[in-house]
Amino acid sequence: MSRHPIANLFDLLGRRWALRVLWELRDEPVPYRRLRERCDEVSTSVLATRLRELTAAGVVEHTARGYALTDSGRELLDHLRPLNDWAKRRL
Repeated sequence: MSRHPIANLFDLLGRRWALRVLWELRDEPVPYRRLRERCDEVSTSVLATRLRELTAAGVVEHTARGYALTDSGRELLDHLRPLNDWAKRRL
């Protein structure tokens, strides 16, 4: 793993489906099956891997209601929202 935290973050977020998973969890906990449907039918193995990685990073947790953002995950998403706003204006 790189000694540069930002490089580690970009590595994690750059993995296929990682940002989409975070985005789909932005409002409320989501059960696994619904999350898979929201992610355009991502394969179960890839989704399980991303959830494991995001959980290990401390930004996602599994609750009784499904997968949810942790406080750190919500903070991360708050920092990503300006990028979403920029993309809406530019792309």
